[in-house]
Amino acid sequence: MAHEGERRVSGLWCHQVLARLPDYLEGTLSPDELADVEGHVGGCDWCERFGGAYAGVVQGLRNVPVAAVPDPVADRLAARLAEELG
Repeated sequence: MAHEGERRVSGLWCHQVLARLPDYLEGTLSPDELADVEGHVGGCDWCERFGGAYAGVVQGLRNVPVAAVPDPVADRLAARLAEELG
């Protein structure tokens, strides 16, 4: 997902940083990867803006309550899956 004016900052291209955003937000990057991503974002206005917006969306989705599936629906789904999967 390259953008116009994509830059290489701190050893990473913008598209490489974007590919690492989910792992960055989950806290699963290695210390070296974390330093590279943070170095890039600190020197790239576009990635800083996009990364901030992306993080806001992810955080918002994490706060959405998960609706419970009614027992009859769950039972029908389980029966159908068992039938399909044998």
